[in-house]
Amino acid sequence: MHRKRRCLAALLLLLLPMKGWASEPPLSEEETSSTATASPPRRWHYLTRLEATAFALLPRAGAGGDDGFIQVEPTLIIDGGPEFGVNVGAPVRFRMWGGGEGVGIVRREDWDSLSDWGRLVRGLKFGSDNAPVGIWFGPLEEHRLLSGHLVRRYSNRTNPDYHPAGGIFTGEAGPLYTEAFASDVLGARLMGAEVALDMEHILFGQPKQRGRYTLAVSAVHDWGRAGGRAASVTLAHLDATAGVLLRPDHEVHVIAGWGGRPGEGGAWGAVAGAGLDTRTETLHLRLRLEARRQQGGFRQGFFGADYELARFQAAGTEGVPLANAGFPDGYSAFGEAEVGWDAVSYRGLNKHLKLSLGAEAFSWGRFDVDGRVAVQLFERSLEVALKGLGVGMGQPGVRYLGAAEVRWRFLGGKLYAMGTGGTLLFPTVEGALRPGAFASVGLGVDNAR
Repeated sequence: MHRKRRCLAALLLLLLPMKGWASEPPLSEEETSSTATASPPRRWHYLTRLEATAFALLPRAGAGGDDGFIQVEPTLIIDGGPEFGVNVGAPVRFRMWGGGEGVGIVRREDWDSLSDWGRLVRGLKFGSDNAPVGIWFGPLEEHRLLSGHLVRRYSNRTNPDYHPAGGIFTGEAGPLYTEAFASDVLGARLMGAEVALDMEHILFGQPKQRGRYTLAVSAVHDWGRAGGRAASVTLAHLDATAGVLLRPDHEVHVIAGWGGRPGEGGAWGAVAGAGLDTRTETLHLRLRLEARRQQGGFRQGFFGADYELARFQAAGTEGVPLANAGFPDGYSAFGEAEVGWDAVSYRGLNKHLKLSLGAEAFSWGRFDVDGRVAVQLFERSLEVALKGLGVGMGQPGVRYLGAAEVRWRFLGGKLYAMGTGGTLLFPTVEGALRPGAFASVGLGVDNAR
């Protein structure tokens, strides 16, 4: 059940390089590896790209005038096959207007901490799906730590002024499978690990189908010392998974788990659910449905899509960090769907459709939703991507974010026009969130489609 391909797929990186919420084009699994069914001689492939856009950050809450920039974004991708890949580059914003007196020509907030230099690495991969050890560095989008009951749909780029490079380590030895991650390899921030044991392997020896019955324990700690100071917090979780139907192209499994906040009595939660994973040449479908119980301030998915903002100010009327915010006792229903479809081959470089949607409804009237969709049309000449986040819907202090991007390729596909727009939230030194918006239009060129 816990395989290397699951770890890399759990990143769920966007098909298109969205500028919304300060996300950037990562090094996807398809861009850095071919199929893992054979070990052909190493062949090196290269892709270079340059984008230039007029980019504007538009504060809305009485925080001064508009800021306008010209953004130049070079990219270099080197594909060394299944076991090595690198994607480097970063957007550099040159000020056109705004900012007041004494500001530099380059936007200071993009490079004012050591962690911000992590944005230069969009992807660095060592090891393949078949290797006992794998290492990956780059931005995290919709990251899930194995079972996903502590870290799920997490992004380390939701804060527009914080651009860290995350790291993921995977290791496999006999019945033991481990995944560890850091949201910021250059700063003391969010770190966690999960260890899964193949119980059938331990009790009866090497099984015919690995990962059918697993027991896993995970722990995550936020040091709160990078990307702005915030309260530290620690969570732990225990999970049991049983595969009731395992086939080469699909899996059905049931799960149950219990978690809490170490050192805080009465803060615990329980979960039970089922999942379906289907993979064919053209389609990858993953479904998950869970019933959850929260008590004493603990909740599943604590480190989620909104966490990099909620660590300063949680959604609601209290105006306090998530680590200190009260969370009502109750129940919830969580559902998640992930779809990747390509008319030619699922393992191709591009996908005609990629959809990811997660939603949770709470017994006391709150509703959270996070989703994104990317499609390619007209023989892949037109690319459209949308994403949105709603936290605390149905309650006072609801939080919304959204972004969209359109790309149109012409002249054989090497030249493209692009436009993006959406909303942002900027954490302030006081811990509040200042609303903003962004929009950009521009051109790009690369040497491969």
